[in-house]
Amino acid sequence: MKKQGILNAEIAAVVASMGHLDTITVADAGLPIPAGPHRIDLVVKPNLPRFLDVLNAVLDELIVQEAIIALEMPQVSPQLYNELRGVFGEIPVRMLPHTEFKPQTALSKAVIRTGEFTPYANVILVAGVAF
Repeated sequence: MKKQGILNAEIAAVVASMGHLDTITVADAGLPIPAGPHRIDLVVKPNLPRFLDVLNAVLDELIVQEAIIALEMPQVSPQLYNELRGVFGEIPVRMLPHTEFKPQTALSKAVIRTGEFTPYANVILVAGVAF
């Protein structure tokens, strides 16, 4: 058994396989997941697990050079947006209209579906490089 870090085997495997510019999506319970990426469904019930808990676990293990969120998030879910800004720190954040964001998830290696019920609680993480 793994001692620390991400213990979910599917998430750990995807994070370990990420290369520069590969993407992974952490999503709320309602984001439609296209057929291409690997679906990792963690949802147990509404708001379990929470989006930020899962995102923070992934960020602890993945070098991220850019995060992509929906343009609508700051207006519709301002509290979540402010929390995200704190979580991302120096990571650049790009915003796309949600209608453009959704098709971009098809390019992700995986989409992790959380139990989050906050609107627009979705992010695409672009992997960076350690050197």
